[in-house]
Amino acid sequence: MNRQTPGISPSIVERDEQLYTYIRGSVRMDGFAAIADRLPELIGWLAGNGTPLAGAPFFRYDALDMDAESVVEAGVPVAGAPEPEGDIRIGVLPAGRYVTVTHLGHPDRLFDVVADLREWAAREGLEWDMTEVGGVEHWACRLESYLTDPRVEPDPAKWEVELAFRLAD
Repeated sequence: MNRQTPGISPSIVERDEQLYTYIRGSVRMDGFAAIADRLPELIGWLAGNGTPLAGAPFFRYDALDMDAESVVEAGVPVAGAPEPEGDIRIGVLPAGRYVTVTHLGHPDRLFDVVADLREWAAREGLEWDMTEVGGVEHWACRLESYLTDPRVEPDPAKWEVELAFRLAD
C-alpha cells in the first residue's frame, strides 16, 4: 500500500472519538469567509469560559457541494466544554481510520492537494466514509485542521494544514 503520489505523502491513522465545539453554517465556497470568520468568536468564547483547546481549529465538511451551498462547521477540539450557547454547539468527532496528509503552503492550494489525495486513495482501493446524493457529498468526517496559528505566522503561504478524511469501515 502507500505508493507515492507526487507532492503528497498520505498516512492512514486510527483516531479516537474527540469532543469539540463548533458553529455550523451553510456557505458557498466563494463565500467561505462567512464560516471561517467565526473561528475567532468560537475560540474567544472558549477562552471566556476557561475552556482550553485540545488541538488545532478546523473546518468540518458535512455536506459538500462545490457549485452551491455546503454545510461546514468551524470547530475546535476540547477536553471538556461548558453548556452550549447561541450558535455554539458541542459534538463528537467519530473514531475510526482516517487518511491524513499535511499541506505546507497557502490554503488556496488545498483543492489540488484534495484532488491528489482522492487519486491516491482510488489507486489504493480505499473508500471514503461518504455518500453522494444529487451531486452533494455527505461526509461522516472530513476535516481541514489549521496547525499554524495566524497570530504567530501571518503569511498563509507558510501555514501548515492537515487534511483528515474518515475511511469507510
